Amino acid sequence: MAENNTQTERVGFVGIGNMGVPMSRHLKKAGFELTLYDVDSAAAKTCAEELGCQSVTSIKELAAASDIIITMLPTGHIVRQVMLEPAGDALADHLAAGSLLIDMSSSDPSGSKELGTLLAEKNVQFVDAPVSGGVNGAINGTLAIMLGGDDANAIERAKPVLSAMGTRIFETGPLGSGHAMKALNNSVTAAGFAAASEALIVGERFGLKPDVMVDIFNVSTGRNFSTELTIKNEVITGNFASGFALALLSKDVKIAADLALSLEMDMPLLAETNRRWLSALDDLGGDNDHTLAFTSWKNKTTQT
Repeated sequence: MAENNTQTERVGFVGIGNMGVPMSRHLKKAGFELTLYDVDSAAAKTCAEELGCQSVTSIKELAAASDIIITMLPTGHIVRQVMLEPAGDALADHLAAGSLLIDMSSSDPSGSKELGTLLAEKNVQFVDAPVSGGVNGAINGTLAIMLGGDDANAIERAKPVLSAMGTRIFETGPLGSGHAMKALNNSVTAAGFAAASEALIVGERFGLKPDVMVDIFNVSTGRNFSTELTIKNEVITGNFASGFALALLSKDVKIAADLALSLEMDMPLLAETNRRWLSALDDLGGDNDHTLAFTSWKNKTTQT
């Protein structure tokens, strides 16, 4: 993306991790005045030095330096903590009236709707804008972004910022709809990975070669995101290093399953997908790469 030094909005970015670092890089390249914040202040400082922007160590400093806040954090609960806790001295308390929060985390949609109500009371605008495309998409600036919001002006204000980090912005509907879409998308990804994993486990037990199976999937109707990328590049090779933690994918699947329950809908495949990923999470712990779930499911077949 071409550098643009005409941006007038000051952007504060919260969450300098695997996704946050490359996303921040694209914001700086697009010409936004950028301030970084993370609980790991050393990580924020290192990234800021690389990009030629500033990092801060306090919420109050971040608020003073920002018109728009972007959060890229592990859960919506953490986003809420950053914005509203402690009462009277949280980020939302220090932001100027009319400031905008863009939550790009994978958060619970009902929690986002509630957060929006609370932020409105503090004169802070809010849109949800989770992403798909993973670390590679963040590095390449090609993320797909799902944008939800109740305020048309806030949505339009967010678009130039989001365009610096992604190539496709989908307006999904009211506040929380972006987060709902992200969870449902990831539940489909998780189901595809689980289905491909089980096929490989069964096929290998029968005598088929996993690498040949994946090659056949990828030129046949069984092809999906997982067979083309994560199964092929991480499971078959034994790398298990996609960059997406098991805790994060399991969380997204659970959000989707809970959404169905909250709508009083019986979705047995979604429920079973949730059960499978929670089982892997219990076996392996959340810090491991999500592709290691394959080993958990495979080991269970040898124990029965």
